[in-house]
Amino acid sequence: MMPVDLTVRQGIVGLGVAVLAALSCARPTPTPVGPAPVAAEPVDTIRTVDTLAVRDTMPVLPPVPVVEPEPIPPDTVTVTLRDLRVCAGGDVMLGNNLDTLWAVRAGARLGRAVPAFPDPDRLLAPLRPLVEDADVVLLNIEGAIGEGPAPTKCRPGSQTCYAFRQQPQTAEALRRLASGEIVGNVANNHALDAGRVGLDATVQHLGHAGVHVTGYDTLATVVATVDGDTVAFLGFSSAQAGPDPRDLSAVRRHVSRAAAGYRRLVVTMHMGAEGRDAQRTPNETEHYLGENRGNAVAFAQAAVEAGASAVFGHGPHVMRAAEWYQGGLIFYSLGNLLTYGPFSLVEPLNRGAIACVVLDPTGRIREGLVRSTWQQPPGVVALDRSQRAAWLVDSLSVLDFPATAPRFFGEVVLRVPGR
Repeated sequence: MMPVDLTVRQGIVGLGVAVLAALSCARPTPTPVGPAPVAAEPVDTIRTVDTLAVRDTMPVLPPVPVVEPEPIPPDTVTVTLRDLRVCAGGDVMLGNNLDTLWAVRAGARLGRAVPAFPDPDRLLAPLRPLVEDADVVLLNIEGAIGEGPAPTKCRPGSQTCYAFRQQPQTAEALRRLASGEIVGNVANNHALDAGRVGLDATVQHLGHAGVHVTGYDTLATVVATVDGDTVAFLGFSSAQAGPDPRDLSAVRRHVSRAAAGYRRLVVTMHMGAEGRDAQRTPNETEHYLGENRGNAVAFAQAAVEAGASAVFGHGPHVMRAAEWYQGGLIFYSLGNLLTYGPFSLVEPLNRGAIACVVLDPTGRIREGLVRSTWQQPPGVVALDRSQRAAWLVDSLSVLDFPATAPRFFGEVVLRVPGR
């Protein structure tokens, strides 16, 4: 195509304005029957039109009047807000493709073949009745999700280092766990087991499966239910992945920012010492294998003070106490929920729970409960009808927080203070 000079371009603009002006004043004419005429192409023959003269001949439209809407009487506005049930579990891992030899060793101990990657839906199936009434389910994703090559995390011969990564189909299985929304926390000490690229892949797999992700940054993860209600989540970890719970001034800043936008706010933490001897919850900084694991009590109470409705903890791999604090409910550790892989599941490491809170529209807790679970090697979960985990929470709470311990009405329902 030949280039069009400035004069011709002005002519095109002017002609367009003139045509629009003419069309606005003329009546439409009937469309002729027959084939439409073929437009000519002589771009170079278009002449210049005085655009200022055309503009002066265009009609001036009167301004559009502004109509103020009539106010709606307050008694005619109906807003339906309902309670939300949020349920949370501790650590979840459905196999480990960074080291499949664990299945060989487990098979030798158990005297039978142990599949390295069983059907993840079958592994999760026993948990479905425990979360079927939940609007939102929060789980700690213990390890990365993905496949392919990964950087080496542990030194050869290490007896205290573990690297976990689950198969990609884990993400979709987690989404199918419940009809409500699923939130996966990636703020923990195994989120980077496949490197930073592995963490990003984990977030992508979860997102593509429809699982919400929290703990990746300091911004709240906002979850909308099928009824349009919302609840926000924030995840913290004393490890490298996730916001640091040891910086209490930053904790208060992040939580208060989220609470300013969302009345129902749930915080989750991965911190504290680990193992059979870590059932008690001290109000002091804890250490494990030389690492500063933070003060879980100071963190959780700061989160509630800043606006959190509930705090769910995990990391110690055992059940810990719970505490009512300034209207908020804190579970300091929910133990191992479903950890299929190279985990020790001797008592009490085999005890876990699904803890639930019912939040009213203002974020207040109407009720809380604990549904106990237990695992058999190599990580097969089942409902614990003896409610051992619930009674552990009850007794540990009395020991560690005698003035603010939640007590049980019957077997599983927590008494709300003042009710």
